[in-house]
Amino acid sequence: QVRDEAHRFAITRHRAKRDKKRGSSILEVIPGLGPKRRRDLLTHFGGIQGVLKASEKDLQLVPGLGSVMARMIYKTLHE
Repeated sequence: QVRDEAHRFAITRHRAKRDKKRGSSILEVIPGLGPKRRRDLLTHFGGIQGVLKASEKDLQLVPGLGSVMARMIYKTLHE
């Protein structure tokens, strides 16, 4: 019973840690990029992989993003 309880505790801790990491996005650390712009970016490119592959010019094509914000996003993701 002690072994089972220790195992249950370890699994619960691991799942909580994994879920916390999975719940955040690299886009959340970019200043000035709120939830609506993040959602627009992800929708426009079909997910985070599309955003990572996008050039600075591609980022400027997203409605609501200007050249300054597109440059900031590109620099943050590629540095």
